[in-house]
Amino acid sequence: MMMTIKTDNPFIKKANKHFKKDPALKKAYFEFSTKILKNPFDPSLKTHKLSGNLKDRYACSLTEKVRITFELSDDTICLLNIGSHDEVY
Repeated sequence: MMMTIKTDNPFIKKANKHFKKDPALKKAYFEFSTKILKNPFDPSLKTHKLSGNLKDRYACSLTEKVRITFELSDDTICLLNIGSHDEVY
């Protein structure tokens, strides 16, 4: 089964803001996209289920300081937020 990544405008705007601040994030994002499509639970992504009011979501590490939150359905990874730990939780 082939996974697809879905994003919305707010996610894209936040991602572009982070890419502008730190151009190296673009390369990290490309590598992240490749890995998450193959296996959303690739150990290098440090994917984990969230709790509380975010209990239907997962988070993973783009870099040591940047996280991405997402929802997972059968064949779709819906990217929801990108930013520092404090920005996304």
